[in-house]
Amino acid sequence: MVSSEVAVQNSVGLHARPATFFIQRANEFKSSIWVEKDERRVNAKSLLGVLSLGIVKGTVISIIADGSDEDEAVKTLVALIESNFSE
Repeated sequence: MVSSEVAVQNSVGLHARPATFFIQRANEFKSSIWVEKDERRVNAKSLLGVLSLGIVKGTVISIIADGSDEDEAVKTLVALIESNFSE
């Protein structure tokens, strides 16, 4: 199991379009992946789950992966968030 913390810095947080990009990338991996905020953990491959966390600009989240490609999954998703979803 691998995890990493990252601060969401894009203007709208992890809502609608950015959340869709995030989930599409998460679904490219075989590992189980979760997003955790304030001790609440949801499936990173679920749009409703991710949106239910209410992640806004400045929120620090943890990305957790467990499986055969866990390292690559966490690195890729952290990089996506740090790039501000290429905004």
